[in-house]
Amino acid sequence: MKKLSKPLTYLMCLILIGIMSCSTGPTEYDIVIYGGTSAGIVAAVQATRMGKTVIIIEPTSHIGGLSTGGLGATDIGNKQAIGGISREFYERIAQKYANPDSWNWQQKEDYAKKSTEEAIPSMWTFEPKVAQEVFQDMIDEYKLEVVLNERLDLNHDITKNEGVISSIVMESGLEFHGKVFIDATYEGDLMAQSGVVYTVGRESNEQYNETLNGVQKKLGIYHQFPDGVDPYIIQGDSTSGLLPNVNAEADEDGTGDDMVQGFCFRMCLTNVPENRIMVEKPSEYNELEYELLFRAIEAGYTGPFFIMSKMPNGKTDSNNKGPFSSDYIGQNFSYPEGDYKMRNQIIKEHEIYQKGLLWTLVNHPRIPQEIRKEFSKWGLPKDEFLNNGHWTPQLYIREARRMVSDFVMTEHHCTQDSISAGNSIGMGAYTMDSHHMQRYVDKNGFVKNEGDVEVGGFGPYPISYKAIVPKAEECKNLLVPVCLSASHIAFGSIRMEPVFMILGQSAATAASLAIDEKLNVQEVNYDKLRSVLLKHKQVLDK
Repeated sequence: MKKLSKPLTYLMCLILIGIMSCSTGPTEYDIVIYGGTSAGIVAAVQATRMGKTVIIIEPTSHIGGLSTGGLGATDIGNKQAIGGISREFYERIAQKYANPDSWNWQQKEDYAKKSTEEAIPSMWTFEPKVAQEVFQDMIDEYKLEVVLNERLDLNHDITKNEGVISSIVMESGLEFHGKVFIDATYEGDLMAQSGVVYTVGRESNEQYNETLNGVQKKLGIYHQFPDGVDPYIIQGDSTSGLLPNVNAEADEDGTGDDMVQGFCFRMCLTNVPENRIMVEKPSEYNELEYELLFRAIEAGYTGPFFIMSKMPNGKTDSNNKGPFSSDYIGQNFSYPEGDYKMRNQIIKEHEIYQKGLLWTLVNHPRIPQEIRKEFSKWGLPKDEFLNNGHWTPQLYIREARRMVSDFVMTEHHCTQDSISAGNSIGMGAYTMDSHHMQRYVDKNGFVKNEGDVEVGGFGPYPISYKAIVPKAEECKNLLVPVCLSASHIAFGSIRMEPVFMILGQSAATAASLAIDEKLNVQEVNYDKLRSVLLKHKQVLDK
């Protein structure tokens, strides 16, 4: 791609590609990052600190991924396992809230969350807009080039020679050249387009000698329907057909399949009347979608209907909890490998479902009055997501594609019951966690959810550099810190925003070393990588 003239560069920034940091710099970079998630931004900061030219290409208009998209209740077990720029992010959050001007809807002393647990103050709960400010500060401070609304052309082959990517092409025709590429997306599109082998769904327990993979009916005791919930459109009449999103049966435990754990929006809600907009009934509202909710309540279920984790300024991070909640179970299986039209349709359907659920809990006559009264306090904050109707644009893609490399993280690496990953580039520290994937009719003729796994009790564990590196014969200059090589259940522990930031920083460090020494990413010397990571305050061991 030829270097653009200054007037044309400026015009492209304003009209075509929505660049946040317009620049007349090179169109060939040391490191090209696809995905402006938290991992992508942190990777760019690290690359810049190591003296590399870098660009972030974000396929939407939203930066920061889930960390700016409503997930303000940081999911991590042992916070001592968080180091480097990831830790710095949470320190910067604390610095924002140290300013009295940040507390416009609530007194700081009235906020109950304790957020200063270490010698260095960090804050683990925050509003989306504050996380956005922190990432924007990083972008401004390091003068990062960020291109928005540029999507990888899924119908255009990536230019690759002898396993080395030289450039990638966007739908607009823009082409970006680089020495090393990082796929920091939740979907793994660049990884897939690069010819790297990946998987979608659950492996069988047999594949990696695991116990928590595949179908899990017996473990599904959490977020479960009470007995007695009828699955049929007309109760007691099997000829009337099953209710929406209910399967006739489920396979045996441990069986592999292509199902994906439930997605949802992490809803930022508020009970501050002056800052609140009530959710209206969606025009596409389908009452039958909520029949299982009504029947669960009629069978004795009284809540909760969401996790309502309290954030500053009278806001929440509202996440799935209970048998019928914000997860739109079973309605995301086409997402990981879907084209952009398909994905956008799924995103919209999830929004309609969740807004419909909020409206139902406030307004529907089959919801008990005390529940309606409680939920009538909550609405969308006027001061969040101003360009998206105050609703987060970021669907929680809990799991999509996962790379299959020469090394695969499994539950045994999480628990370290028999093996340790080695070659640590960061620590995982969360429960092995999977949300439900399907609803089915059990042997008693009742509706049950299937797929939930919540198994912890183990300490922080190392994540191997080999898990973010493809097989050398597939691609020699690509790193995948988000859709990394892990089994479904191991990924369920790794897939946390602080860890993605950690892995993004480590990926950029390895990319920089590979460039300096003219190596394939598979050839980077681990001892040297480890030394640099420790210098940059990564936590690599317990």
